[in-house]
Amino acid sequence: MTESLFVPVQGHRLHLRRQGPEAGQPVLMLHGAISNGRTFYSDSGKGLGPFLAEAGFCVYVADLRGRGLSEPRIGRDAGHGQLESIRDDIPALQAFIQGRHGGAKVHWLAHSWGGVLMASTLARFPALADGVESLTFFGSKRSIRSWSLERLLKVELVWKRLAPRWVAKHGYLPARAKKIGADDETAGSLAHSIAWVNKGPWVDPQDGFDYGKAAAGVDWPRTWLLAGKGDKTLGNPKDVALFQQEMKAQGELTLLGRSGGFRRNYDHLNMLVGEDAATELYPLVLAWLRR
Repeated sequence: MTESLFVPVQGHRLHLRRQGPEAGQPVLMLHGAISNGRTFYSDSGKGLGPFLAEAGFCVYVADLRGRGLSEPRIGRDAGHGQLESIRDDIPALQAFIQGRHGGAKVHWLAHSWGGVLMASTLARFPALADGVESLTFFGSKRSIRSWSLERLLKVELVWKRLAPRWVAKHGYLPARAKKIGADDETAGSLAHSIAWVNKGPWVDPQDGFDYGKAAAGVDWPRTWLLAGKGDKTLGNPKDVALFQQEMKAQGELTLLGRSGGFRRNYDHLNMLVGEDAATELYPLVLAWLRR
């Protein structure tokens, strides 16, 4: 059984797709930039979300403000950025889920930029870590320091140069219409992510909060970062490792590639949606959550 739940936050309704037994341990899944919760599920029942639900977890897949089925949709008048996701939305989702489960600890899973947002939330509100059972981040990096042709095209050209021009014209980033992503982004989110993708300190571009400094005071939940050996830019293994160092989290880091015994050198997306991922990675995630 699946159902759509909505969490009200500051005039927005954040969508949560819930699946699995109500009595199961809760899992919160968060997508990355220019994306939505469908990173973790499909209408046909495929994806990591349905897999974990079938295994007995109560899975909540989130859509950030304006993305997926959250309301209202992103448009020209959308004034929020990534600070609202960090400061307001993720804590609200955590409180909502714990309220439904008697205060039980929640497993947090994220893809790409979603991991940066989740880690930033815990750095800003370290007390929240008491309610988090584990962190599992797929291809999450804060800054991109590695160089490749893919970086030149996707980051330097599209993200840093073309995307701001599209924002100036439309008032937001129409990523779906431009066919560069599964969902749109606000002007604020784009600007803030560009500031962090550039090599520099982990400091909030909007209010100056120093996440890097605050991270030292977090009692991090057990943490697992996964990086695809075939991911040259958006989650380059070296950048993922640097992000783990920034978090100051003594967790595990797994390189998903043939040299590690996997069937392929995974890239940024097929570590979650590929057929090989479903048969060889999903069971590893399940074992990690049950550990």
